[in-house]
Amino acid sequence: MTRLFNDPAAFADEALEGFTAAHRRWVRPVTGGVVRATATPAGQVAVVIGGGSGHYPAFSGLVGRGLAHGAAVGNVFASPSARQIHSVATAAHAGGGVLLMYGNYAGDVLHFGQAAERLAADGVETRTFAVADDISSAGPEESAKRRGIAGDLPVFKAAAAAAEQGLPLEEVLRVAERAGARTRSFGIAFSGCTLPGADHPLFTVPEARMAVGLGIHGEPGIGEEALPTADEAARLLVETLLKELPEDVADPAGERAAVILNGLGSVKYEELFVVYRRVAALLGDAGVEIVDPEVGELVTSFDMAGISLTLTWLDDRLEELWRAPADTPAYRKGALDAAEPDLARASVTAAAQDTAVPAAPVVPAASDASRGAAETVLAALDAVARVVDAHADELGRIDAVAGDGDHGIGMRRGSTAAHRAAADAHGLGAGAGTVLTRAADAWADKAGGTSGALWGTILRSLGTALGDRDAPDAARVADGVTDASAAVRRLGGAEVGDKTMVDVLVPFADALAAATAEGLSLADAWDRAATTATAAAAGTADLLPRRGRARPHAEKSLGTPDAGAHSLALITRAVHGALLDHH
Repeated sequence: MTRLFNDPAAFADEALEGFTAAHRRWVRPVTGGVVRATATPAGQVAVVIGGGSGHYPAFSGLVGRGLAHGAAVGNVFASPSARQIHSVATAAHAGGGVLLMYGNYAGDVLHFGQAAERLAADGVETRTFAVADDISSAGPEESAKRRGIAGDLPVFKAAAAAAEQGLPLEEVLRVAERAGARTRSFGIAFSGCTLPGADHPLFTVPEARMAVGLGIHGEPGIGEEALPTADEAARLLVETLLKELPEDVADPAGERAAVILNGLGSVKYEELFVVYRRVAALLGDAGVEIVDPEVGELVTSFDMAGISLTLTWLDDRLEELWRAPADTPAYRKGALDAAEPDLARASVTAAAQDTAVPAAPVVPAASDASRGAAETVLAALDAVARVVDAHADELGRIDAVAGDGDHGIGMRRGSTAAHRAAADAHGLGAGAGTVLTRAADAWADKAGGTSGALWGTILRSLGTALGDRDAPDAARVADGVTDASAAVRRLGGAEVGDKTMVDVLVPFADALAAATAEGLSLADAWDRAATTATAAAAGTADLLPRRGRARPHAEKSLGTPDAGAHSLALITRAVHGALLDHH
């Protein structure tokens, strides 16, 4: 378990602060993460990586020459927000465009995609690439749905080395695609991980058993087997990966591979070496030439006791990039000439931050009617934060049945931050629309992950609909909820029946629109729609998930409602109470 922490909610920020203080030779802090402390040649493509905290040395520890130009760092097991990613990428950009790289998780896909759109709007040419190497999370026919685990490193490394050679953005992207297509990983675990402040692990493994095919966010394995010896574990890992070769590799004999035996947090280096001796022998027996193997902690999951094996099948070009030198806080290879510190950029960033800190926040002008409505919005957001806090543990337990168990934690972070930002905006005289959009940004920033992106979208859609000019009537609120429903489906790609929050949001929006069209007051229409939402959330217990981290464990979730759907239903009912008090 994680024993040394202060406020669990501040753990990720404090860890990043300590990391940058310890590694000033390589990195400097920027809003949302870190960038290289050394100068980047003008016109070089910037490779910006990122993901949640709890996986060190991924992602901040991989920033430095020969590897990433910057890393956006999210909260514990939660993707960084689009604003954080945009900030890091802007600081890392050297004029050659930006390649955003991350593991293939729904929250990361959403936030990095939004950041790419914002960068493009700024005139920065941007591409994205999601690493999807975990063969246990989807079959070969659905490889695009696979999770990104320790295969992040060789794919990041290939793209970054190509960028260091001065290749243009499209060619750097093609290198990433080639490396990703030839990378496979598979993992096992003997115990789950425990998040800072939690009193139990996200999943448990029975005595003398191991979980097979797990992720790096506390997701349980896809199965269990008897606890193996080190040699038996090595054989399972190697034989599983050799069963699935890249399309252009017919036989492993005579092929070259970059090999990573990765410790997930609690397995000691000596144990890894015992396993690796057998991994190397088995690959040698299969005729595989091992190139620059890595044995150690490369992509972790807090204190999870587990290991994973990654094979990247090399051609001449990928081998050149894999062998290329790199110098980062946590990964070093070969030798590089001395680098000049990036003093110019550092001073510009520091000056910008210094001038930004004392500036008082400015809110758009608002009518008295809209400021009055903002009081109701603030009360509703207070009710949201309170109901989420009261049910956070329950939401975590529901999420842990087939997911990673962090839904309650993420919702608590997001709703608390949203209420705080809304209160600040209201105190400055903001209207209802601005109060909601400030809350939207805060929720997305602090929660991260899929829920952060989607709730940020919901609140922003409502804020846009309400505006700051008039007192919103029931019909306008219903229109905003309808817009939010459409935006969430467009952004997340889910539809009714996928066992997500959409299974509640769509019927809630439809019921609210119908009730307001009948002439009901907002409080009465919301009451009817909230009843519909509660029934819809309960109905998700009968569904199998088709999206998100629960999808690989679909059967386990039967009989349990979706955590996101359940939290949305709780929130709709809590908001109704606030509407009754302020109508």
